[in-house]
Amino acid sequence: MFTRLILASAISAIALPQAVFAQETPESWFAQGRAAVDSRLQRVQPPKRAKNVILFIGDGMGVSTVTAARILAGQLAGGNGEENELFFETLPNVAFSKTYNVNQQTPDSAGTMTAMVTGVKSNAALISVNQYVSLGDCASMQGNSLPTLLEMAENKGMSTGIVTTARITHATPAANYAHSMHRNFEDDGDASAMSDVGSCIDIARQLVEFKVHNPDSDGLEVALGGGRLNFLPKLDNADPEEGVQGNRLDGRDLTQEWTQRHDNSAYVWNKEQFDKVDVTYTDHLLGLFDGSHMEYDIDRPNDTGGEPSLSEMTATAIELLAKNPEGYYLNVEAGRIDHAHHAINPHRALTDTIELANAVRTAVQMTNPEETLIIVTADHSHVMTLAGYPTRGNPILGKVVGNDGTGAPKHKPELAADGMPYTTLGYINGPGFHSLGDYESADAVYDHPLNSGRADLKNVDTTAPGFHPETLIPISDETHGGEDVAVYATGPGSELVSGLMEQNVLFHIMFEALQMEKR
Repeated sequence: MFTRLILASAISAIALPQAVFAQETPESWFAQGRAAVDSRLQRVQPPKRAKNVILFIGDGMGVSTVTAARILAGQLAGGNGEENELFFETLPNVAFSKTYNVNQQTPDSAGTMTAMVTGVKSNAALISVNQYVSLGDCASMQGNSLPTLLEMAENKGMSTGIVTTARITHATPAANYAHSMHRNFEDDGDASAMSDVGSCIDIARQLVEFKVHNPDSDGLEVALGGGRLNFLPKLDNADPEEGVQGNRLDGRDLTQEWTQRHDNSAYVWNKEQFDKVDVTYTDHLLGLFDGSHMEYDIDRPNDTGGEPSLSEMTATAIELLAKNPEGYYLNVEAGRIDHAHHAINPHRALTDTIELANAVRTAVQMTNPEETLIIVTADHSHVMTLAGYPTRGNPILGKVVGNDGTGAPKHKPELAADGMPYTTLGYINGPGFHSLGDYESADAVYDHPLNSGRADLKNVDTTAPGFHPETLIPISDETHGGEDVAVYATGPGSELVSGLMEQNVLFHIMFEALQMEKR
């Protein structure tokens, strides 16, 4: 059935403008991904059927991020750091994934997640539609939507869920349940920014109205993250912290609609409510813990409304989904790793990566390794680097302190040719350096002029959460990186995770592990 849908999608697109590389079609991407799995099946024993699949995404978690977070976690535990391992690095099967989009060498999250959940690579900023869709043009979507693994699982009677620290309408989680000509069409208020919104519906509505477009499904069982304003009507004189003020122009309160459309359902928007959820009596849970993205992990204790951690959301999701004897598919995203990197704030990027590792540990402890395939990967990398020859155990967030002529550690930071110290972690591009006193969060607005030349870090605490390193190329936001990312896996089907693969092969591995065609 799925193959026929892909073929129909490809055929319907013939009359539309062709991609830059005419030989690459939705059909060829799908066939290539299936062939890669078939080739791996010839080298390993046929995997046992997986009852469940959990796909963890560290958004922007490139190899340099994993390495630096590994060292930081080890140093926070009292070690040198380099010898440490994050929990997901202990999983038995490891591979590398190529992340490019059909139309971009360095990708975005919409195109990369589309590849992982549909088996078909697509263009940047498109959500689970193929490369023939024109950005922002509703009419071009006709016949070009791509079925997702979550939709397939729902239609087979499995339970499904998404957990993220970003908005649940953001690109990575949205690719599981929505189809959109633009990742930014998160609520109807975004329609004016589209070239031709036509009759297309926004991403938030697609989540709540999932059953309308998938009549064999009873809708997602779990949706936890940020993005509350995209589900609530825009009202005058309302307090957003009370959960009643929103962005929607259609006057609809989609949080109420969620509870009305689902039996045994619940909507929560703070940690106190979340902690009271009884999954025994809850079959559909919507949690929107922030108006936009959730807090970074180190900032959660200071959040006035209170937010659960990624590990806590993962645990509740698994507990609820595991009630279904038919199994489940769950996507968990540490979405704010990416945002901290864009703001050149490595401290928050690394601590959110550490929390992702904690969430993976939670999932492994709560599941049967004979039944559950767990995959941990990134959608793309970032342009953060580790360099400068620091001595072993040097604080990963600190200034570079090297070794002397005998190989022993020096007692002072190394100085560059301009006579100033420098940090181990740096970025090739981004907003530029500003001192710690100017900015205390990763999301601060850079409204000061760029420094001329390098900044003197002699008296700056570069290990502080609010420190922003220097960049070489001054642009408004640090960019993604284009290199491959790592894939870690355990459980039935994980032996198919090996070598170097196109990113869309991950869908085919999960599809094969679940034996979806035989369900």
